Amino acid sequence: MTGFGIPRPEVLEARQKLVLDHFRDEVAQDWDATLSTFPHPHYEVIATMTVHDGESAVRGYYHDTRTAFPDQRHELIALRHSADAVIVEFWLLGTHLGPFGKLPPTGSKFRVRMTAYFIFDAGENLVCERIYFDTLSLLKQLVGGIDKRKPKNWLLLVRLVRGLLAMTGEQPDRRLVETTEPAGLTGPGSPAPG
Repeated sequence: MTGFGIPRPEVLEARQKLVLDHFRDEVAQDWDATLSTFPHPHYEVIATMTVHDGESAVRGYYHDTRTAFPDQRHELIALRHSADAVIVEFWLLGTHLGPFGKLPPTGSKFRVRMTAYFIFDAGENLVCERIYFDTLSLLKQLVGGIDKRKPKNWLLLVRLVRGLLAMTGEQPDRRLVETTEPAGLTGPGSPAPG
């Protein structure tokens, strides 16, 4: 590592290759290849406050998201390196053709800007993909494509509102909210050291 804790260039190149292979395999829906990038698959989706831990849970996540958005794909914006992660900004695109959680399909297309942190352990194993995005941006596009003046769409709108209301009662995964501040760091509202 360098003085700032950034790994050597060959480590960064290996991480970047793994992450780009992971992205490519997700778009191709080659789940075996995608899962092979992790020793233990683990996704954290911050916008929905959900964790998908282990091969079965991650396969379920892939199944559910590709049922909702069968043409889901990415457009990379930027890729950055940190001491223990590759950080990728990208557009996620797709068409809402199946149920998305409790939301019925709308047929709407979406394009949402996202950030994913691919986190590596000390042995250079991918241990987590942590995804951030603005839920409202996605929902506006899924619902915004519906012609609300047509009576035939009113039932769909009612079902969407019911689905959204049902989702607001879901509890966040405790692993995402019960966090502790790293040792040696202080910030606004933190007591000063000493």
